[in-house]
Amino acid sequence: MSGLRLLLVEDEAIIALLLERILKGLGISVLGPIGQLTEALDIARSQQFDGAILDVSVRGGQIYPVADLLLERGIPFVLTTGHSAEQLPANLRTQRLLRKPYSTEQFTAALECFERPPRAGP
Repeated sequence: MSGLRLLLVEDEAIIALLLERILKGLGISVLGPIGQLTEALDIARSQQFDGAILDVSVRGGQIYPVADLLLERGIPFVLTTGHSAEQLPANLRTQRLLRKPYSTEQFTAALECFERPPRAGP
């Protein structure tokens, strides 16, 4: 996973700092952490990154507009929430979901969806 660039959207400062530390420890470049919906939406529209970790409830509302934009752009993401998948909008129910509270091991396991496929050729 080293070399990946991930958008991190989490509005709880302690959780955001912990996740950022874990990601950087894995050699992942972190865009964020971002705690506001409007800022996350601006970055999702304008920046290049390999994937995202999105807390469902952030300052400013639900993260759904960002998730919809990432779906349109074909960028993988993990949703973090205390809710079940059935409580998400229908188009997000099949996305990778990390239920709070989660362990460091569960978090790092969820990151496997961001691994780049091996490059073909010489």
